[in-house]
Amino acid sequence: MLEFFEAWGPVQQALGAGLFTWGMTAAGAGLVFFFKEINRKILDGMLGFAAGVMIAASFWSLLSPALEHSEASGGSYNGIFPVLFGFVLGGVGMRLIDIYLPHLHPGAPPEETEGVKTTWHRSMLLVSAITLHNIPEGLAVGVAFGAAAAGDEQTFGAAVALAIGIGLQNFPEGAAVSLPLRREGLSRKDSFWWGQLSALVEPVAAVLGAAIVVFMDPLLPYALAFAAGAMIFVVVEELVPEAHRGKNGDIATMGVMLGFSVMMCLDVALG
Repeated sequence: MLEFFEAWGPVQQALGAGLFTWGMTAAGAGLVFFFKEINRKILDGMLGFAAGVMIAASFWSLLSPALEHSEASGGSYNGIFPVLFGFVLGGVGMRLIDIYLPHLHPGAPPEETEGVKTTWHRSMLLVSAITLHNIPEGLAVGVAFGAAAAGDEQTFGAAVALAIGIGLQNFPEGAAVSLPLRREGLSRKDSFWWGQLSALVEPVAAVLGAAIVVFMDPLLPYALAFAAGAMIFVVVEELVPEAHRGKNGDIATMGVMLGFSVMMCLDVALG
């Protein structure tokens, strides 16, 4: 199966991986057909797991290859400048989106809506919040496949590992949208629809990330680091606070440790 997938072009690979990560979000949202709500401790542990996966992916799959590529290209100060610039830019970019895009984090009361004032319904605000998570995730997957195709230190196996890791942590994100909506009175069908909708941006971002790397190779270390910076921003600004909202900090922390360990093992095994 992997041999067949490897024969595709990098953009097609990124699209396939993006559709997989979207499918995992849809699977998580599908829990709404079996449950009306999920135990808060389980949800916090799952959110912590997602944070751990993203932290590990940011280093093992993005920052480390970015540094190696920059050093091999004769970058100044051992290649740190392009990586540092891209990393900071990724965080700044996500911060600007966070400031202006209306969104509401799962479990938060309506008065905590962030972004510009809007008349959007709560369901749309929840979808918007999870979409914030998914933009850098899709971009990271696409950049990884583009880097592998470019013959960089990033391998095809490492890109696959990243896609699997992102897919695993997307499962709780889908549930984090659909189950609260079901609890508020939406039908199971509508709750599922909104839950999976939040991840439709991932295939688009994945294709964009792969195309940038394939057609503009000098931007590779910047793109890898940008995706890492954006993901770390999401972890600190969104996932960790959400995981601690239910007062289950110890469970969330162990979830982070587990997620980091799983992503690290995936990268070592497949990379």
